[in-house]
Amino acid sequence: MASGLSGKAAIAGIGYTEFSRNSGVSTLTLALRAIMAALDDAGLDPDKVDGIATHRVGDSIPAPMVATTLGLTDPHYYVDHFGGGGSSHGLVGQAALAVASGVADHVVCYRAINARSEFRMGGTGRPLVDHIETQYQAAYGYMAPPQYYAMMARAYMDAFGIDERHLGAVAISQRANAAHNPRAMMRDPISFDDYCASRMIAEPFRLLDCCLETDVGVALLVTTPERARDLRKPAVIVDAAAWGGGTTLQSAGAPDITTSYAARMAPRLFDMAGIGPADVDFANFYDCFTFSVLMQLEDYGFCGKGEAGGFVLDGQHRMDGRLPVNPHGGFLSEGYAHGMNHIAEAVQQLRGEAGGRQVRDARIGLSTGAPGYVGGVTSALLLRRDG
Repeated sequence: MASGLSGKAAIAGIGYTEFSRNSGVSTLTLALRAIMAALDDAGLDPDKVDGIATHRVGDSIPAPMVATTLGLTDPHYYVDHFGGGGSSHGLVGQAALAVASGVADHVVCYRAINARSEFRMGGTGRPLVDHIETQYQAAYGYMAPPQYYAMMARAYMDAFGIDERHLGAVAISQRANAAHNPRAMMRDPISFDDYCASRMIAEPFRLLDCCLETDVGVALLVTTPERARDLRKPAVIVDAAAWGGGTTLQSAGAPDITTSYAARMAPRLFDMAGIGPADVDFANFYDCFTFSVLMQLEDYGFCGKGEAGGFVLDGQHRMDGRLPVNPHGGFLSEGYAHGMNHIAEAVQQLRGEAGGRQVRDARIGLSTGAPGYVGGVTSALLLRRDG
């Protein structure tokens, strides 16, 4: 039965900067540009904003600094949350709770990051993450996200007979989707031969298994459905928001690393919305690596454990399949905004604004954060077209 947050908050505006390899501007500038674009999208004056929220790892700009620069003299709500992609959707969920409870009227959530030209998420130039495990890993050169996920991916692949055909099917379909996305950094089609020819990064991951390092800002305006309906664009309702985890799979003694924390959280997410996986029209899965898409197909209940390989080989994840996955091209081809661009794309889909990549008759979309590896937390949203 639907309960809790369901239907009490909405996303009323989205804003992007260019996805690039070198923005040429500060992270603060990226944040402000994305926020102003989101407010313009909604038709809301900046002085109506009374909440600011972001999450951070590496390059970032704190929420209170953004609030000051926007000229907010008394913000009712702000969050500057330490956490990577697993926290991204929880950030929006917390903003939804704030507006639903009356703490704030209009909350802007953003992620701004110069992840290619400044602090690269892959490790180059990046300060050590303030995480207790880092001290034990650094001595062995075990520090970059491809290394972390490669260990989990190999265990998953060995358990379920997954190979390069299955990983490549994800990379190829998302690039095909990105061809219809004018924002995407990578739009040229790729073949399976192209995939196999891409260089190895951290076995089993090739270059085309890995998300793009990107300079970008993305922002979302969260408010109540009633307020959203008075603004410029159609409201997109937050039907459910959930987050979970709290420990890392690397040192928590998890007995089965082929199942992520998302599997524990997903039932709570669907229960809040009062729906099931069969009701979802498209999914924007956190695709830091191709492997994470396969795992989430299973852990969110779209197929049984060990069945994701067959799901993608059959093309059920493509735009004409049972569950279109990452219509914008995802992190693999559009660019990496640490989770926020998946939510913004879901909003465009549910408004019917996605052009050549539009999912037909899209009413309900799932968008997910990282599934709990490395940082140990995960989060997700179920969004619904209003009316």
